[in-house]
Amino acid sequence: MAYSLKTINEALRSDPAGFVAACEAAHKQKIQDAADRIAANRKNSHVILLSGPSGSGKTTTALMIEALLDASGIETHTISMDNYFNTVDPETAPRNRDGDIDYESPFCLDINLLNRHFFLLDAGQTIHIPKYEFARQMRSDILCQPLQLKENELALFEGIHALNDVFVGKNPKAFKLYIAARSDVMDESGNTVFQSSWLRLCRRIVRDFKFRGSDAEFTAKMWANVRRGETLYIAPYRENADLKFDTALAYEVAVMKPFAQPLLEALPRGKYPVVDQILEAFPLFETLDEHYVPADSLLREFIGGSTYHGN
Repeated sequence: MAYSLKTINEALRSDPAGFVAACEAAHKQKIQDAADRIAANRKNSHVILLSGPSGSGKTTTALMIEALLDASGIETHTISMDNYFNTVDPETAPRNRDGDIDYESPFCLDINLLNRHFFLLDAGQTIHIPKYEFARQMRSDILCQPLQLKENELALFEGIHALNDVFVGKNPKAFKLYIAARSDVMDESGNTVFQSSWLRLCRRIVRDFKFRGSDAEFTAKMWANVRRGETLYIAPYRENADLKFDTALAYEVAVMKPFAQPLLEALPRGKYPVVDQILEAFPLFETLDEHYVPADSLLREFIGGSTYHGN
């Protein structure tokens, strides 16, 4: 699917509030459809696996689904698979072709522990969810949280590798969901003026700056490796999904523009070609003030002010 640049700009000029509301309603319907499908599958498995590339909105999507299921009487627990990272050991960590530790590899996760936890949850037994301390690159079992599911409860595991065969192969009955910001923006001649991958990079740059204090160069520098990891470890497994949907909102480039543009302009021109391409594309879009963005929008995961909070 692709969005029309002309349609976006005309809608933003004529009725920005109405346009945002329509985009948000369409996205919320996707979330509702996912929650309905998951609820229907709960007799087959108590486990949900949610995957998507970086910047897709996995955390907020998971919490939105959790809220809908909770409201329907199906208590749901969202768990980040990042907590199952192995403590970094230079001797055993996976390596890329350059010999560096490959942090994008699924083998950075404790695959055996995850699969055991999926099995135990479906068997009604208690697991102890670990906590990964990124500052120390260590997994803590001291900070672990116990979880035992009752008959009508679910556990939603979200992470970039959730649909990898190493998990899906041993948990075929789990409901599997893949999300990604997949819609490009095209001009009247059919030329792509803004790629969906650029949108995800803008999301990451703004979020990393606002919530982690990382400058745009930190995120831009790692982006090529993130994209390599997506090609190798995420995209090949999206067909494992029972349901897939697009998280790109037609109006969001206009909202991201005032957040991302000054961060990108601070980078040296020519150093990151993708940054230069994004900066060349921004002037094509109208600018939309963030006050139009609802507090429960997926975009709030990236620009702040979300009504969704992690467990």
